[in-house]
Amino acid sequence: MSQEEIGREAIKQALKALKKRHLLEERAHAPALIALSRPIISQGSEWKEKAENLEAELQQCYKAQSLLSNQLVVEVAESRVAKTSLQEKEAAITDLQNEVTQIRDECDQLKEDLEQKIKALELVISENHALKMQLEEMTLKAKNAEAENKMLIDRWMLQKMQDAERLNEANALYEEMIDRLKASGLESLARQQVDGIVRRNEDGAEYFVESTIPSTCKHKITAHEGGCASILFEYNSGKLISGGQDRSIKMWDTNTGSLSHTLYGCLGSVLDLAITHDNRSIIAASSSNNLYVWDVTTGRVRHTLTGHTDKVCAVDVSKISARHVVSAAYDRTIKVWDLHKGFCTNTIIFHSNCNSLCFSMDGQTICSGHVDGNLRLWDIQTGKLLSEVAAHSLAVTSISLSRNGSVVLTSGRDNLHNLFDMRSLEVCGTLRATGNRVASNWSRSCISPDDNYVAAGSADGSVHIWSISKGDIVSTLKEHTAPVLCCSWSGLGKPLASSDKNGIIYTWT
Repeated sequence: MSQEEIGREAIKQALKALKKRHLLEERAHAPALIALSRPIISQGSEWKEKAENLEAELQQCYKAQSLLSNQLVVEVAESRVAKTSLQEKEAAITDLQNEVTQIRDECDQLKEDLEQKIKALELVISENHALKMQLEEMTLKAKNAEAENKMLIDRWMLQKMQDAERLNEANALYEEMIDRLKASGLESLARQQVDGIVRRNEDGAEYFVESTIPSTCKHKITAHEGGCASILFEYNSGKLISGGQDRSIKMWDTNTGSLSHTLYGCLGSVLDLAITHDNRSIIAASSSNNLYVWDVTTGRVRHTLTGHTDKVCAVDVSKISARHVVSAAYDRTIKVWDLHKGFCTNTIIFHSNCNSLCFSMDGQTICSGHVDGNLRLWDIQTGKLLSEVAAHSLAVTSISLSRNGSVVLTSGRDNLHNLFDMRSLEVCGTLRATGNRVASNWSRSCISPDDNYVAAGSADGSVHIWSISKGDIVSTLKEHTAPVLCCSWSGLGKPLASSDKNGIIYTWT
């Protein structure tokens, strides 16, 4: 039976009990009522008192019945509330049972996943152990290779020292021959003969002539919009190549000052240029983080060298091979490239950005000038730092190698131009001028083809020419109206070219 039915049955039983009690009371009171109805005067007061008492008891019974009825109603309501609460609890119990079942299923699934993860972890641990063993083997091999490399470097340095000694002997013999021939009045003939011996391994040596001191402007060329940061001459030629902010490479005939060819395809500003010794390929360093290689004959881009993550600010080509190129970017790396394959063969990472670089004459060493003011030499094969020297108190902006490869010229933001002996990295000359101020971190100076003069531009638009032997200014050229960014000397001895921030190029003779 349900709770409601039980409640109803209890109410019925209570009502029956009350009726029965009422009947019993009526029967018990019947004789008294009969007696009262009799006209007995003597017992009237007594029976009247009894009747009042009985009537009071009857009223109390009625009151008790009323209280029981109210209590019954309250209990029925409470039973209904309890029934509702019981139903809710039963529903909650059912939900909890379902939730427990679901959680048990999830626990079983998690146990299976845990077992799989434990198996995978055991596999990874075993693989890690194997990799550790391989790493130990590779570390041991690397240590052995480093020791062997150090030994080879020591042998190489010894060989370099021996070569330097032989070169010193050859230079001494050269100077002795010059002195003797000067005494006999055959200086010009001696210069031609000795240059023919010393420079017999250079392409186009027969075209070499003594450089003249520029004094007058030959041509004014409006070359590039937004500025021209790099210019250079073809080897043994008067043809000038320029690159600028307008993303184009242009080739000029310096005899007439006319444009002969334009190369397109660069996606950023041209910050530096280089050309192979056979004049067949031009390489541009760009602010688009790439290097672009053009075939001069077809005028098409042959390679786009990607790998730098910041603007490429310097580039140079080996002087003995048209295959190897070196570049520097503001991602603090120096990269060596193979032009035949079109990819990077070595990367040197250093904490200070490189602004300018060049190859040594033998093509085995890289000279680099850095923002921290130091000049550094690197081995192209291993990428090892061979030597370094504090060249300037501020950033190095330019590096140029002399024609014979024995002297390197560095320019810096401290407005000095220093000459270093390549063999010892000792300063062999410092050039300065009143009012000379280097215009930017990529301002390029140059050495004349006969290694007698240095040309450098200034922020006031002047171009200063120094004599290396005297250490003094021999000429100051003033035609530019904007800061001069780059100077380049033709390998034929003349002309000298200079470019500025307005994109104007001047040629000087």
